[in-house]
Amino acid sequence: MQSKPQLLAWLTCDGVHIDPGSGKHTILGIFSNIQARQFPVTHPFMIWFLTITDVSPGSHKMKISMALGDAQPQPLLERPFESQSPLHRINLINEVRGLSFPVAGEYSLLIEIDDELLLSTSITVSG
Repeated sequence: MQSKPQLLAWLTCDGVHIDPGSGKHTILGIFSNIQARQFPVTHPFMIWFLTITDVSPGSHKMKISMALGDAQPQPLLERPFESQSPLHRINLINEVRGLSFPVAGEYSLLIEIDDELLLSTSITVSG
């Protein structure tokens, strides 16, 4: 039986630097909400960083969707990734450019691996 992928980290941040010598990741500017002066607002750039483990070897697909309130979640990004072993920790760095928020509110984020829900979280956008 295959194990289900496990989430070790989920961060919204301004940037991720990967040291070329050590491969270590430095996370820059972690945040959990967005302040806006007026709506609609477009956030120019953010990164959704996640670390997962217990992923069976082979090719996989990650999908992130977003919704406001009871609306149907809309896919924002999909990307393939590879796993060498369930023991590996896989860092996925997802650049999000020009994300628009029509109104203030609590926006749901759904993260799926191979169409299985891994995480349901949210980001607050306030005026």
